[in-house]
Formats: sequence, C-alpha cells, structure tokens
Amino acid sequence: MKENIHLSNSRREFLRNALGAATASVLIPGYSLANETERQDTNLGTTSSCDVSEIEPDVELAKFWWPDQRNVWTPIGWKDHFFRFNVLYNGTILSEPFSDLSSRKHAVKFKGDNFLVRFTPWPDINVPALPTTQVPQWTLDGGHGVQGWKEGMETPVLWTDFQLQEGMVIRQEVFGHLLGGGDVKDGLEPVFAWIRLTVTHVDPIRSVETFPMILQLSANYHELIGRFTHENGVTVDVLPHRVAYPKQLSAILYEKANQIGLRVVEPDGKIRFSVLPTSRDRVSFFSNNDGTCGIKVDFQAKIGDYADFLMPMFPTAASETSKEEELGFNGALVQSNAYWKNDLLPENRFRVPEDYITEAIYRNVKYVPVLTSVDYKTKEYSFLSGSWGYDQLWPTPTSMNSHMFLSLLGEHKTVEKYTRIYKIHQGTIKPPGGSYDLHSGYYASPNYLTSIDWLADHGAVLLQVSTHALLSGDQIFINEWTDSIIKACDFIKDACAKKAPDSVEGLMPPAVATDDMIPTQSIWSLAWNYKGLTKAIQMLKKIKHSRADEFDVFAKQYKATFVRAFREASAEARKWKDREGNEYPVPVTSLSKVPPPRHVYDDAFALDVGPLVLVWAGLFDADDPLMVAATKFFREGPNWSLKGPRYNAVSRAVLEHEMSSCEPCYSWNVMHSWQLSDRKRYLEGMYSLFVGSLSQQTYTSCEHRTGMQGTLFSTPLAFWMARMALIDDEIKENELHLLRFCPLAWISSSKETVLKGMPTLYGPVDLIFKGDEKSQQVYITFKGDWREGPQKVVLHIPPVRGLRSIVVNGKKYGIKKPIELN
Repeated sequence: MKENIHLSNSRREFLRNALGAATASVLIPGYSLANETERQDTNLGTTSSCDVSEIEPDVELAKFWWPDQRNVWTPIGWKDHFFRFNVLYNGTILSEPFSDLSSRKHAVKFKGDNFLVRFTPWPDINVPALPTTQVPQWTLDGGHGVQGWKEGMETPVLWTDFQLQEGMVIRQEVFGHLLGGGDVKDGLEPVFAWIRLTVTHVDPIRSVETFPMILQLSANYHELIGRFTHENGVTVDVLPHRVAYPKQLSAILYEKANQIGLRVVEPDGKIRFSVLPTSRDRVSFFSNNDGTCGIKVDFQAKIGDYADFLMPMFPTAASETSKEEELGFNGALVQSNAYWKNDLLPENRFRVPEDYITEAIYRNVKYVPVLTSVDYKTKEYSFLSGSWGYDQLWPTPTSMNSHMFLSLLGEHKTVEKYTRIYKIHQGTIKPPGGSYDLHSGYYASPNYLTSIDWLADHGAVLLQVSTHALLSGDQIFINEWTDSIIKACDFIKDACAKKAPDSVEGLMPPAVATDDMIPTQSIWSLAWNYKGLTKAIQMLKKIKHSRADEFDVFAKQYKATFVRAFREASAEARKWKDREGNEYPVPVTSLSKVPPPRHVYDDAFALDVGPLVLVWAGLFDADDPLMVAATKFFREGPNWSLKGPRYNAVSRAVLEHEMSSCEPCYSWNVMHSWQLSDRKRYLEGMYSLFVGSLSQQTYTSCEHRTGMQGTLFSTPLAFWMARMALIDDEIKENELHLLRFCPLAWISSSKETVLKGMPTLYGPVDLIFKGDEKSQQVYITFKGDWREGPQKVVLHIPPVRGLRSIVVNGKKYGIKKPIELN
C-alpha cells in the first residue's frame, strides 16, 4: 500500500540529505517549491506532498543506485596519433603501444616498448614494495581515486588529487601534446604527456613543512586480465615480475636560470623522462635493486608550489625533447588549447540544467579525437573502440559513436572522416561464415585493425553511413556513397538468397555474431543488418533512387520471414513461470535449427545480443507478447534468484534499474520503454547509463562495470536517450516530437535548457526552454531550419504539477493535450 507522506520541515530535510536537492525538486506527483521559504529552488512544482515510491529519476538519485566504478583508466593523447597514454584512477601514467589484448597488426613491432610512472606520496624513497605475486591492483588500494577535469580548458587536462594526512593536497595534472602542436601526419610523431604536481591545499590546523612525492619509473607491470570470476570482470593486475625496465636508466642534471633540471636517459642518450628546471636541492634520482629507478621531489606546504615533468611516448632524442621542454607546461598548454579549439562542439549545441549530463556529453565528444588513429602504413583514418586493451576496431559498437552520438550532435565532418575507411575496404573482407564468399558490397573493418569479425558489422556500418547521409543532408557525400550503399544492400539481399544447412531460408546464413566466435543464425546479426538495410532504404527513398522500392519489398519479406521464424523458435523454447504462475518462453538468441555449443558468454548475451534488440531494429513492436515476455524475463525472471553479492558481468544477466548487468551499451530494453511511452522506465534507463556506466569523475565509458574502461561504448546510447527525450524524429514517420520524455530536472527557472543547431531528419532545429516558478509556465523557443519539413511538430506536455500553460514562441497554449505547432 502506498503512503502519501506530507513533508514536514524535518522530513523535507531528510529527503534533501538522502536524495540530493536536485532529486527532491522533481518528485512526482509534486514537491512544493513555490511555498518553501527555506530553500531557493528553481524547478517548477506546486504541492507539498509526494509519494516517495514515485520519485522521478535524476542524476543524484542514480548515484544512490550506482556507486562509482573501480578500475577506471582514462586515455590522454592527441587527435589521430597512433598511440595514447592511459592514466589510472590512482594517477599512474602508462604507455603501452602494444598490449596482448590489442590486435592492431601494425602495432606489433612496438611490443615491449612500454613505460610506467607511479606517483606515491611517501616520507622517503622506501615506498611500499609491490606484492610478490600477481594480484588485481584494486585489492591493494581499493580501486578508486579522486579525479576530474581542469575547468576552462579547451584541452582535456586530467587531474588526480593525492590527499595527505600530513596536511597537504598535491594535485597531478596531465595532458597530451604533439611536438609542434599541429595535425598528425603519419601517426608516429613525437607525442608527450605533460605532468604538473601542485600543492592545492594546506591544512590550517596541522601540516608538515615539506613532504615528498616519489615517482617510480619502470616497465609497465600492469596487465588487463579477463578473470570473470566472482565480482571481477576485467581487472588491472600487478605482475611484479615485469617491473624491471629493460635498459639501464641514469640521470643527467643540468642548470638553467639558476635552477636544476633532471633528465632520465637510456644508454644511447635518448630521454625517457624529464623533470623541468626547478629550485635546487628539491629533486633527487635513485636506482632500486629490482630494475626500476625513482625520482624524489620535495613539496613545500605552500599553496601553488609545483614541479613539472615531461613523459615521451617513446625514448626521444635530446634535440626533440629540448624543443618540447622549451615550451614548458604552460606553453604546451597554450598551443594545445589553440589546437583543440578548432574541433570543439559549440557549447550551446546541447546544454541542460543538470551539469553532470552536459559535462558527460562534452567530455565524451573530446574523447573521440583521442580514440582515433591514422595508420602509419596505410595513412587511413579510423575510429578506435577504446584505449589500451581495445585500441582496435569492433565496427558494431563503435558505429554507435556515429549514428547515436556524433551524427545527432552535428559532428558531420568527424563522422565522414572516420567512416571513409569502410568504403576503401568494402568488398575486400570475407564475411565470417562458411556459406559466404567475397562480395563487393560487404562492409568490414580492414584486417589490420580487426579484432573479431561479426556479421553484424556490415549492418552497423550501413546504418552509420545512411544515418550520416540523412542527418547531414550532405549531397556531395550522398552522391559519393550511393553506389556503395546500393552494393551494401545487395550484399544483404544476396546473402538471404543463400541456402545453408540447419538454418532458416530467406535470411542471412549462419556467421560469427559476437566474440564467442561461433557461427550461428543469430538474431543479433539479423537485427543489425535489417536496421542498416531499412535506414539505407529511407535514404534511397529520400533521393528517389530507382532501386528504393525494390529493396523496400525485399525488406518486408525479410521481416515477415524473420517474425515467422522467431515465433516458431519461441514456441519451441523452454518455458519459465513468473510468481503468478504465468508461463513465458526463455528468450531465443538464434534461429539455427541445431543450437550452437554453449559458451561462457551465453547467459549474459541472452540479454545483450538477444531478442531485446528486435524492437530497436524494427522487427517487432514493443507491445508484442514475445517482447513483453523478453523484458519480463530480465526484469523479474529466474536469473534474479541467482544474483548474489559477488555477481559478475558474464553471469546470468538481469536488468538492474533498466541497465544491462553485462554490457550497458546493449541495454536495448530502453527502446521498448521509448516505444511504449513508459516514462518512468525510460528515464530510469537513461540516468543509469549516464551514472552507472560512465566514470562519475572522468566520464569514460565502460564495457561492463568495473571492467574494461577507456571506451565510448555506452555513451552513445545514453546520449541517444537524452536527445530523444527532447527532440524525437524517429518515433513516428514524418513527425517531429518535442519534450516527449523531458526530465523534470531539465525544466528550471534558473538555467535554460538549450539545444541549438541539433540535426534531425528534417533539418537542424533550435529548442530552448525555461520554467517560470512565479507564473507556473514553461517558456519555449523553437525554430526549424527545414530541408524538408515534417508533416507534424508535436509538443508533449511535461508532467509538472501545477503547470498552468506553455508559451511557445510568444504564443500561450493550454496543457490538456499535446500541442501541434504547425
């Protein structure tokens, strides 16, 4: 039984403390703001009672659901460079040009050329030794640090705080810089990590006068280990036997302007690490018996005391290092800011009152250039799927960077630049299935970047290309790519004409669908290819191409065949019962007549690459009984009885706060909520993705929680939801819907929500709105720069208690039903 709780002052105070002020301001059915004198809140609302069970999600509430992740690392680098640095949550900086988890063929020659700098505040050089056996790093230090981004910088400058009980806070700042500060030419130019350590706080009650920071210089002794046991997925392990640097390192001191600098050099004179000139007698070098060396730097307990350091990706000639050192930290930062400014997204492209959301979006836009590369052999540009472990290319999840993120933000030049590689290599890769041959239309990652080929990759790239064409309206791009798109559609059509044993005729034959590398007639592969096909047809119809109708007829046949086969497979599937005794089919993941052999990923992938994807793909509607059964299975089914405290990413999957317990980027259930107008679940999923799958400090995206980091994997889906909450051009053909799921936290009387130049299928639009607490109105400015306008523009009424009217472009409207603006 629900209890309506009338909030006394003490009760209000309790909710503020428990849920955060932002959460308390958006309670449904209402939270009194206009009548509160003790709190200056700017969100609309009229009543002083609420049902606590119906709190609308926001960032602060989602942080109670999702503790910040451990094991985070953050990439630092320069746009298009072949390599990048990675900074761990504890401030450790490492360069590993080739790791065992990477499959970039052209990086193999750099295997072993790695380096690591660990920062430890300690009274002397005898810092705690590494363990003697292999262990996850998080078991040594808890797996969490204190990090963030320096404000007011175009350049991504990552800071890590060391909070010392001796009464000081020493902040580390790191950013990447290319020698010369210009565009990458071949991807192998000298690139550096600039590092500054600064005293940012001194305790006024008790503090030491000085305290050292010990820098340990060694080989990279960290490795990514796919444990997938207990609560561990992929861990950053310490392998102590790898700590010794393979060459003897020594120090050279030099004097400049009455200060002392220090260079750590290899036997051939190349510089491995530098301490920029600083006051005398504060820096010393030492060697250890384990093949490592170190630098001790003393810091005075004075705010602003600092020291600068320079770390090249590879040992660098003194002449090149000197050029970089001449710039200094500040000079390199000025040069970097000028370079990064060229590519920055306009700050008013997407801005909402919840600063966390805005910051997460813009920081991830800045990750994109770091996770790109020009290959030094082929001179071809490509997105990368991640940094460190995943610095290769999985086209399917990486395509989401474009069609769910960058294209929706109007980053059209970026999308086009890094999509071109697929056209160059179209038809050169054999699809990953026994029934397939080379086909001139097949899209795939070039073999020098590929990790594991998936049949889904073809549909994902076709979706990426077609979405870019539709949202950019770039006729030059469309003209250039139309033949390629036609060939890509022909590949799907030709594949469906093939016959293969134990498979459904009329659909694409079995092929590798995921990293389990097992060929099967996976619904995942079929869904992605259908989605790409239908988006291509949409584009071809837009340009009135002569083959558009032909492909449209084929797509309808594809869908009918798939739906019939999926219903038959579901009818034959094992059954489960809910608590009321109702029976449902266990989700089906393959249409192959002979089930593929079991794999360790099977239970988790039943969610991520299972039937939930079919609504997004357009193969089923969300209200179909089979789709209702599929979501029910993961929301409340038998897997929940097995979910213990040491749950793992590849354990039997569930939807927790509407997010996949395996890979959050594949939380396709949110598309069901989108289609069904399920506001509560939609927002629950959106906030879970933003808060639960991104680092809450650096906004890097995970593959799965506390596992593989340094990616963009789940950011695109999170942003897609944020964009569709406000501007939706997909829910109904030829219609544009506004504020369909607008979070109440984004209706503020102190901060505008601003979306300017946002691409849609019809052309870019501006949408700006703000609440007015006194008049209980929402003021909206809307403008469309149409290429071909929608038949309808529908404004949905946000469920703000006490809202009296909405004013759009100066015209007042009632709130009883959605408003048609044209």
